[in-house]
Amino acid sequence: MGGDPAVAAEAPEAGAQARRGDARGAERDPLHGAFWRRVADAADPFRAMADDHWWFRRFVRRLLFRTIHDIALMLDRERAGREASPSGGVLDSQTVKAPSAEKRGFDAAKEIVGRKRHIAVDADGRLRMVNLTPADVSDSAGAQTIIDAIRKRWPWLKHLFADGAYDRGKLMDKAAFRDFVVEIVRRTDEEAGFEPIPRRWAVERTFGWMGRWRRLVRDYERNLDVSEAMIHVAMGALLVGRIAHS
Repeated sequence: MGGDPAVAAEAPEAGAQARRGDARGAERDPLHGAFWRRVADAADPFRAMADDHWWFRRFVRRLLFRTIHDIALMLDRERAGREASPSGGVLDSQTVKAPSAEKRGFDAAKEIVGRKRHIAVDADGRLRMVNLTPADVSDSAGAQTIIDAIRKRWPWLKHLFADGAYDRGKLMDKAAFRDFVVEIVRRTDEEAGFEPIPRRWAVERTFGWMGRWRRLVRDYERNLDVSEAMIHVAMGALLVGRIAHS
Protein backbone atom coordinates (compact mmCIF):
# COMPACT_ATOMS: atom_id res chain seq x y z
CA MET A 1 0.00 0.00 0.00
CA GLY A 2 2.71 2.42 -0.86
CA GLY A 3 2.00 5.85 -2.16
CA ASP A 4 3.84 8.35 -4.23
CA PRO A 5 7.00 9.37 -2.28
CA ALA A 6 6.86 12.93 -3.66
CA VAL A 7 3.30 13.39 -2.45
CA ALA A 8 4.17 11.97 0.97
CA ALA A 9 7.10 14.39 1.32
CA GLU A 10 4.98 17.40 0.40
CA ALA A 11 2.19 16.51 2.82
CA PRO A 12 3.87 17.81 6.06
CA GLU A 13 4.86 21.06 4.38
CA ALA A 14 1.36 21.55 3.05
CA GLY A 15 -0.03 21.00 6.54
CA ALA A 16 2.35 23.56 8.03
CA GLN A 17 1.34 26.14 5.43
CA ALA A 18 -2.31 25.51 6.17
CA ARG A 19 -1.75 26.02 9.89
CA ARG A 20 0.11 29.27 9.25
CA GLY A 21 -2.69 30.41 6.98
CA ASP A 22 -5.23 29.62 9.66
CA ALA A 23 -3.28 31.64 12.21
CA ARG A 24 -3.01 34.62 9.87
CA GLY A 25 -6.67 34.51 8.95
CA ALA A 26 -8.03 33.80 12.41
CA GLU A 27 -9.08 37.37 13.03
CA ARG A 28 -10.82 37.47 9.64
CA ASP A 29 -12.67 34.19 10.21
CA PRO A 30 -16.32 34.82 11.19
CA LEU A 31 -16.21 31.64 13.30
CA HIS A 32 -13.23 32.82 15.33
CA GLY A 33 -13.73 34.65 18.62
CA ALA A 34 -11.24 37.43 17.82
CA PHE A 35 -13.30 38.40 14.79
CA TRP A 36 -16.40 39.04 16.90
CA ARG A 37 -14.40 40.99 19.49
CA ARG A 38 -13.25 43.35 16.75
CA VAL A 39 -16.80 43.63 15.43
CA ALA A 40 -18.02 44.48 18.93
CA ASP A 41 -15.37 47.21 19.28
CA ALA A 42 -16.27 48.68 15.90
CA ALA A 43 -19.98 48.58 16.70
CA ASP A 44 -19.54 50.48 19.97
CA PRO A 45 -19.74 54.14 18.91
CA PHE A 46 -19.46 55.40 22.47
CA ARG A 47 -16.07 53.73 22.93
CA ALA A 48 -14.82 55.17 19.62
CA MET A 49 -16.18 58.61 20.51
CA ALA A 50 -14.52 58.49 23.92
CA ASP A 51 -11.15 57.70 22.32
CA ASP A 52 -11.54 60.48 19.75
CA HIS A 53 -12.60 62.98 22.40
CA TRP A 54 -9.62 62.08 24.59
CA TRP A 55 -7.18 62.71 21.74
CA PHE A 56 -8.94 65.93 20.72
CA ARG A 57 -8.82 67.31 24.27
CA ARG A 58 -5.17 66.34 24.51
CA PHE A 59 -4.38 68.26 21.30
CA VAL A 60 -6.36 71.26 22.55
CA ARG A 61 -4.45 71.37 25.84
CA ARG A 62 -1.13 71.20 24.00
CA LEU A 63 -2.25 74.01 21.61
CA LEU A 64 -1.52 71.73 18.66
CA PHE A 65 -4.29 73.11 16.43
CA ARG A 66 -3.17 76.69 17.04
CA THR A 67 0.46 75.78 16.32
CA ILE A 68 -0.43 74.07 13.03
CA HIS A 69 -2.52 77.07 12.04
CA ASP A 70 0.27 79.57 12.81
CA ILE A 71 2.85 77.57 10.86
CA ALA A 72 0.51 77.33 7.87
CA LEU A 73 -0.14 81.07 8.16
CA MET A 74 3.57 81.94 7.97
CA LEU A 75 4.07 79.59 5.03
CA ASP A 76 1.14 81.15 3.20
CA ARG A 77 2.47 84.66 3.79
CA GLU A 78 5.88 83.67 2.42
CA ARG A 79 4.16 82.05 -0.55
CA ALA A 80 2.48 85.40 -1.24
CA GLY A 81 5.82 87.23 -1.05
CA ARG A 82 5.33 88.74 2.40
CA GLU A 83 7.28 88.52 5.63
CA ALA A 84 6.30 85.59 7.83
CA SER A 85 5.40 87.88 10.74
CA PRO A 86 3.22 90.89 9.89
CA SER A 87 3.61 94.46 11.09
CA GLY A 88 -0.05 95.46 10.73
CA GLY A 89 -3.50 94.01 11.28
CA VAL A 90 -7.21 94.66 11.63
CA LEU A 91 -9.45 94.32 14.70
CA ASP A 92 -13.13 93.45 14.71
CA SER A 93 -15.72 91.26 16.42
CA GLN A 94 -18.60 88.98 15.49
CA THR A 95 -21.52 87.86 17.67
CA VAL A 96 -22.88 84.36 17.13
CA LYS A 97 -25.52 82.27 18.85
CA ALA A 98 -24.15 79.77 21.36
CA PRO A 99 -26.91 77.39 22.46
CA SER A 100 -24.64 75.09 24.51
CA ALA A 101 -22.18 77.58 26.00
CA GLU A 102 -21.50 77.60 29.73
CA LYS A 103 -21.42 81.41 29.79
CA ARG A 104 -23.45 83.48 27.37
CA GLY A 105 -24.36 87.11 27.10
CA PHE A 106 -26.85 89.34 25.30
CA ASP A 107 -25.56 91.62 22.55
CA ALA A 108 -28.08 94.46 22.58
CA ALA A 109 -26.86 95.89 19.28
CA LYS A 110 -27.27 92.57 17.40
CA GLU A 111 -30.08 91.24 19.63
CA ILE A 112 -28.28 87.89 19.93
CA VAL A 113 -27.73 85.71 22.96
CA GLY A 114 -24.41 83.91 22.63
CA ARG A 115 -20.69 84.55 22.34
CA LYS A 116 -18.58 87.21 20.72
CA ARG A 117 -15.49 86.45 18.64
CA HIS A 118 -12.89 89.19 18.92
CA ILE A 119 -10.28 88.63 16.22
CA ALA A 120 -7.19 90.26 14.77
CA VAL A 121 -6.19 89.48 11.18
CA ASP A 122 -3.41 90.57 8.86
CA ALA A 123 -3.90 92.78 5.81
CA ASP A 124 -5.06 89.81 3.71
CA GLY A 125 -7.49 88.44 6.28
CA ARG A 126 -5.41 85.63 7.78
CA LEU A 127 -6.35 85.02 11.40
CA ARG A 128 -3.78 86.29 13.90
CA MET A 129 -5.51 86.10 17.26
CA VAL A 130 -8.94 85.20 18.58
CA ASN A 131 -10.49 85.98 21.96
CA LEU A 132 -13.87 84.46 22.82
CA THR A 133 -16.13 86.14 25.37
CA PRO A 134 -19.84 86.30 26.26
CA ALA A 135 -21.72 88.49 23.81
CA ASP A 136 -22.26 91.30 26.33
CA VAL A 137 -18.52 92.11 26.49
CA SER A 138 -17.76 95.28 24.55
CA ASP A 139 -15.52 95.33 21.49
CA SER A 140 -12.90 97.49 23.18
CA ALA A 141 -12.75 95.25 26.27
CA GLY A 142 -12.25 92.14 24.13
CA ALA A 143 -9.57 93.90 22.10
CA GLN A 144 -7.59 94.73 25.24
CA THR A 145 -7.00 91.01 25.83
CA ILE A 146 -5.82 90.64 22.26
CA ILE A 147 -3.36 93.51 22.62
CA ASP A 148 -2.00 91.99 25.83
CA ALA A 149 -1.37 88.59 24.19
CA ILE A 150 -0.65 89.22 20.54
CA ARG A 151 2.87 90.60 20.97
CA LYS A 152 4.06 87.27 22.42
CA ARG A 153 2.96 85.37 19.31
CA TRP A 154 3.64 88.04 16.67
CA PRO A 155 6.40 90.31 18.02
CA TRP A 156 6.62 92.52 14.92
CA LEU A 157 2.95 93.51 14.93
CA LYS A 158 2.58 97.16 16.01
CA HIS A 159 -0.16 98.77 13.89
CA LEU A 160 -3.84 97.84 14.11
CA PHE A 161 -6.85 99.24 12.23
CA ALA A 162 -10.33 99.22 13.75
CA ASP A 163 -13.77 100.84 13.50
CA GLY A 164 -15.30 103.49 15.72
CA ALA A 165 -16.36 100.99 18.41
CA TYR A 166 -12.69 100.68 19.41
CA ASP A 167 -12.17 104.40 19.93
CA ARG A 168 -12.15 104.13 23.72
CA GLY A 169 -9.79 105.63 26.27
CA LYS A 170 -8.82 102.41 28.07
CA LEU A 171 -8.04 100.60 24.82
CA MET A 172 -5.97 103.50 23.48
CA ASP A 173 -4.05 103.79 26.76
CA LYS A 174 -3.29 100.06 26.78
CA ALA A 175 -2.23 100.18 23.13
CA ALA A 176 0.13 103.09 23.85
CA PHE A 177 1.56 101.25 26.87
CA ARG A 178 2.19 98.16 24.71
CA ASP A 179 3.72 100.31 21.95
CA PHE A 180 0.80 99.73 19.58
CA VAL A 181 -0.87 102.16 17.22
CA VAL A 182 -4.64 101.68 16.90
CA GLU A 183 -5.90 103.64 13.90
CA ILE A 184 -9.65 104.19 13.65
CA VAL A 185 -11.06 103.88 10.14
CA ARG A 186 -14.52 105.42 10.04
CA ARG A 187 -17.35 104.85 7.62
CA THR A 188 -18.37 107.68 5.30
CA ASP A 189 -21.95 108.21 4.14
CA GLU A 190 -21.07 110.27 1.08
CA GLU A 191 -21.84 107.48 -1.41
CA ALA A 192 -25.02 105.42 -1.52
CA GLY A 193 -24.97 101.64 -1.53
CA PHE A 194 -22.34 99.20 -0.37
CA GLU A 195 -18.72 100.26 -0.46
CA PRO A 196 -15.80 98.30 1.04
CA ILE A 197 -14.10 100.28 3.77
CA PRO A 198 -10.32 100.52 3.35
CA ARG A 199 -8.40 98.12 5.61
CA ARG A 200 -11.52 96.92 7.40
CA TRP A 201 -12.84 94.84 4.49
CA ALA A 202 -10.17 92.19 5.16
CA VAL A 203 -11.59 91.21 8.54
CA GLU A 204 -15.13 91.04 7.14
CA ARG A 205 -13.89 88.56 4.56
CA THR A 206 -12.41 86.46 7.38
CA PHE A 207 -15.81 86.28 9.04
CA GLY A 208 -17.18 85.19 5.67
CA TRP A 209 -14.63 82.37 5.53
CA MET A 210 -15.68 81.26 8.99
CA GLY A 211 -19.32 81.26 7.95
CA ARG A 212 -18.59 78.78 5.18
CA TRP A 213 -17.76 76.19 7.87
CA ARG A 214 -21.04 74.79 9.16
CA ARG A 215 -19.52 74.14 12.59
CA LEU A 216 -18.78 77.88 12.95
CA VAL A 217 -22.11 79.29 11.80
CA ARG A 218 -23.05 79.04 15.47
CA ASP A 219 -20.87 78.34 18.47
CA TYR A 220 -21.90 74.79 19.33
CA GLU A 221 -19.14 74.19 21.88
CA ARG A 222 -19.63 74.26 25.62
CA ASN A 223 -16.05 75.26 26.51
CA LEU A 224 -14.16 78.26 25.21
CA ASP A 225 -10.92 76.38 24.52
CA VAL A 226 -12.71 73.83 22.33
CA SER A 227 -14.50 76.60 20.44
CA GLU A 228 -11.20 78.38 19.81
CA ALA A 229 -9.64 75.11 18.63
CA MET A 230 -12.44 74.62 16.10
CA ILE A 231 -11.76 78.09 14.68
CA HIS A 232 -8.07 77.27 14.30
CA VAL A 233 -8.93 73.94 12.66
CA ALA A 234 -11.17 75.68 10.11
CA MET A 235 -8.77 78.51 9.31
CA GLY A 236 -5.77 76.16 9.29
CA ALA A 237 -7.50 73.86 6.81
CA LEU A 238 -8.17 76.87 4.58
CA LEU A 239 -4.50 77.86 4.61
CA VAL A 240 -3.22 74.31 4.07
CA GLY A 241 -5.53 73.91 1.07
CA ARG A 242 -4.33 77.21 -0.34
CA ILE A 243 -0.69 76.20 0.04
CA ALA A 244 -1.27 72.74 -1.44
CA HIS A 245 -2.88 74.16 -4.59
CA SER A 246 -0.44 77.02 -5.14
